[in-house]
Amino acid sequence: FLAAAVGRAQVQQDPSTETTEGIGININCSHPNRKAYEFILWYRQLPGQGPEFLVSALKAPKDLGDPPGQLWVASDRRSSALRLYAPRRGDAAGYYCVV
Repeated sequence: FLAAAVGRAQVQQDPSTETTEGIGININCSHPNRKAYEFILWYRQLPGQGPEFLVSALKAPKDLGDPPGQLWVASDRRSSALRLYAPRRGDAAGYYCVV
């Protein structure tokens, strides 16, 4: 299982994160210049497909339906993490944080 993440000017992510099927993973994103009113959005892009919206939040944690997980936002809102509880092989994709 490989989760790739690419940064833009406003956000920074590790270039890749790996885990084994069924083992939970955090995909971290730093967005130190985010304004209080700006949403944090996460997308994933499966191989050979276009980006797919997963979840967005201002500050509170938000549950994901599929894949099972949660978007966690730091109390100072300078970072967030997409937590996948038990990723499957089919969840191997690029995961992108956008502000």
